[in-house]
Parts: sequence; structure tokens; C-alpha cells
Amino acid sequence: MGSVAGGEEVKKTPNPPSPGYGGQVASKVSSFIPHPSSFLGIFWRFLAILIGGLFIYAGAVKALDPVRFAGDIENYHIFPWPVGVRLAFYLPWLEILCGLALIVRRLYSGALVLVLALMLVFIGASISAKARGLDISCGCFGHVSDQLSFAWHLVLDFLLLAGLLCLSFAERKDFAVDKSKSS
Repeated sequence: MGSVAGGEEVKKTPNPPSPGYGGQVASKVSSFIPHPSSFLGIFWRFLAILIGGLFIYAGAVKALDPVRFAGDIENYHIFPWPVGVRLAFYLPWLEILCGLALIVRRLYSGALVLVLALMLVFIGASISAKARGLDISCGCFGHVSDQLSFAWHLVLDFLLLAGLLCLSFAERKDFAVDKSKSS
């Protein structure tokens, strides 16, 4: 078990695991291969940039033709025409600003909440319109999305919503970790 030195038994303890990646010594870890936790961070960052870019594009398409977007809002038969026109001039810029906030991570939490709320309202309005027998074009991406069926629109909307929910949970987890470090 151990050797006797000066009449005392010295116990050998196993070497503690090194603090490096994969049991390697930290100085031998390649900087080219990031730690697995940073892979997740890179994924969340990529997802935020992708969703932010989608909202910037969608907002820009609508901002360039607000009259068409007002007509798309009118097709849902939820708001009167004057309210739809006001929304057509306001919502695209909100989408652009929220998309920018997701990309540059300024006012990130607020932008995430607003975009989540916009998606939930839009999905609810789409399902409501379909249930009332209205054949609508969402107007989200201009003429690009006109050829998609309602089912495909819903699939894409729910994928986008899932991505936003994942970003929200990841952001809350990061906030909780940061808050515990500062305590």
C-alpha cells in the first residue's frame, strides 16, 4: 500500500483528474477544438443570429410595401382597416429592431419576449383564420412565401417558435448562472 518512511506509513492517493478537457492536462488541449459547453454556446449564438436575420428580412420586406402588408392584415378579418394600416407601418420596424437586438445582444431579453409574443399572436391569428375558412397569405416574407401551403406555414412557424423558446430557456439558464456567480 505505501512505504514506511521514518516509522510512518505513507498512503499513496490516486492522482486527481486533471482540470483539462477529456482527462488531458490543460496545457495539452488543442485550442482548435472547443470545449463541449462552448459548442452549445456557439449553437445558441448561431440560432439567435439566424432567427434575428429572419426577422430583419421579414420586417424589411413588409416595410418596403406597407400597403400590401396592410392588405395581408385585413385578410385575417380581425382588425378594422385603420388599425391594420397602423400595424402595417409599426410591426415591420418592431421586427427589424427585435431582429437586430437578437443579433447584437443588446436588449436581448426584451427582444426575445416581443418576438415570442409576436409569433404566438401570429400563430393564433393564422389558426383562427383557417378555422373560419379564410384562405390567407401570411405576408411574412413577401412573395417568397406565397407558394407555401397553410400546413407548411404552420410547420415553419412552430419551428421558429421552438427555436425562440430554446433561446429563451438558454438565456434564463445563463442569467441564473451569472446571477449565482455575482452573489
